[in-house]
Amino acid sequence: MTNIVEVNYHQTGESKKTNSLGMRDMQEKAYNARNEQYLLLKAPPASGKSRALMFIALDKLMNQGLKKVIVAVPEKSIGGSFGDTDLMSYGFYANWEPNPTYNLCTPGEEKSKVEAFKRFLDSDEKILICTHATLRFAFEQLDEKRFDDCLLAIDEFHHVSADGNNRLGELVRAILEKSSAHMVAMTGSYFRGDSVPVLLPEDESRFTKVTYNYYEQLNGYEHLKSLGIGYHFYQGRYTSAIGEILDTDKKTILHIPNVNSGESTKDKHKEVDTILDIIGDVIRITDDGIIIVKRHSDGKLLKVADLVDDEPKKREKVVGYLRNIQSIEDMDLIIALGMAKEGFDWPYCEHALTVGYRSSLTEIIQIIGRATRDSENKIHAQFTNLIAEPNAQNDEVKVSVNNMLKAITASLLMEQVLAPNFKFKPRFENDTEPNQKGELKIRGFKLPSSKRVEEILESDLNDLKAAILQDDVMIKAIPGNLDAEVINRVLIPKIIKVKYPDLSDSEVEELRQHVVVDSVVKNGHIIESGDKKFIKMADKFVNIDELHIDLIDQINPFQKAFEILSKSVTTHVLKLIQESIEATRIEMTPEEAVILYKKIPAFKSEHGRMPDIGSRDFAEMRMAEALIFLNKLRRERANG
Repeated sequence: MTNIVEVNYHQTGESKKTNSLGMRDMQEKAYNARNEQYLLLKAPPASGKSRALMFIALDKLMNQGLKKVIVAVPEKSIGGSFGDTDLMSYGFYANWEPNPTYNLCTPGEEKSKVEAFKRFLDSDEKILICTHATLRFAFEQLDEKRFDDCLLAIDEFHHVSADGNNRLGELVRAILEKSSAHMVAMTGSYFRGDSVPVLLPEDESRFTKVTYNYYEQLNGYEHLKSLGIGYHFYQGRYTSAIGEILDTDKKTILHIPNVNSGESTKDKHKEVDTILDIIGDVIRITDDGIIIVKRHSDGKLLKVADLVDDEPKKREKVVGYLRNIQSIEDMDLIIALGMAKEGFDWPYCEHALTVGYRSSLTEIIQIIGRATRDSENKIHAQFTNLIAEPNAQNDEVKVSVNNMLKAITASLLMEQVLAPNFKFKPRFENDTEPNQKGELKIRGFKLPSSKRVEEILESDLNDLKAAILQDDVMIKAIPGNLDAEVINRVLIPKIIKVKYPDLSDSEVEELRQHVVVDSVVKNGHIIESGDKKFIKMADKFVNIDELHIDLIDQINPFQKAFEILSKSVTTHVLKLIQESIEATRIEMTPEEAVILYKKIPAFKSEHGRMPDIGSRDFAEMRMAEALIFLNKLRRERANG
């Protein structure tokens, strides 16, 4: 198994400390914005978003004149996070005490829940908890004005989409436009896998954003010291490789592949049986539906929960057991397909093992979040993705290549998200002041010139990086198929312009520089030598005092992906990947051609010849293509 990302944390305990009102660091930040009508809370799993909402909601009910609170969650199991909570014992002025009658996250028909929702609006009750689905169905039968004087809190807000066919998105827009309701949107991951924005820019601008990043959260833990994100590539069926990577001494959540994916055998129940057989012998099934397995290696009895079996009565029993886990010994392995991602809390989990590429970066972050709870039984958390290697005999080779590249780009994004933040400033002539802690000065670097750019950098930088890393051309460019300067000066600004069409060219350049610098620096390593500091970027060591934006633009911020592929797969597989990318050509733009044309003299000087269009070296072939492209452009202009 190859770990692509290995992040170490300082166990400061800060993110778990509470203030005089019983609030953690993130919750206090959110509470300080409690008077805003529209609030968007972005915070990682286990940071306490549910309780943050309780503090804000109670204040709105008791001090801001609102009459009701409606909490909507994506699935029933998450409703438990909003049950009775004692807040007063820890310093707050009220407890969270919803009436169980209006907790609609229970088994039963949707029709009766919609009727209960309407009764709630007509009653004196203050708090209702329901699923996204119940909220949508109820909304279809209600006028938007019925939500006046209500706080609508939507958990896992990334389920919303600006797409016209997204009913939750339509509901949010209607509430914003036609009701005086307040809204709190909560998410641990604000980007969607389908690249459709969560909100339209004009709607999003109405929300005040409170952001608490992953590094703040994990660095402030007591027990967890490190997090690894890795990949294991296999050939054939995943069930033949699972034994190499599944360590049943570690508390593990194993997500088997979606039945529609190439990795699936199309028989999910048989896959579970095969995994159990690999581990040991099934001894019995408890009254709670938990499978007791006697491990082959030493006879140890393991407790396994099967969440793949979707027979309602069986699943309810297993989910009920999982909700009431009290100790490390209560569970060893959870096997799941679509469940145990969002809002699922098993603090003892050490290893999140996922088979097959998940098409959504959001889903990957949610799964990783299952293992990053702080718990006394672990100092290291691990996410491992088991990915099929492309096979020349398989017609799905292009799909396999794409999945492999997307999986690696997801890990690159996670490295960016999980690493500490730097502050970047320009370094001017005769500036001999050393960098402050967490600060880097760069010659030629542009500071934000507008509040809009500042806001994007403060709360949307990871979302922008996600858009960049999900771009089809960027995915093809990641294994070294585009020149670094072309990626940084041509491709990235194009993506920024699409995501933020309201920005001027100078604002795009400011944002581009920050994205590139932040990505390159977070992929680099700072090394001290005597009284000097150097940063290793790609294969270069650069004195920190001599950093220049032009130098950084020569470095592929995602170079690490190519290094990972080179080390993790055979030469044959690497050739398959290259050929698959070449078969779906990356179009050339005039901007790229000009950048590559300027590099040709240095190539000719080094090799004593012009670049060859038939070269197996992609960079050389691309330079030759640039020459042909520019000659063709000149002819067209001459004839035009």
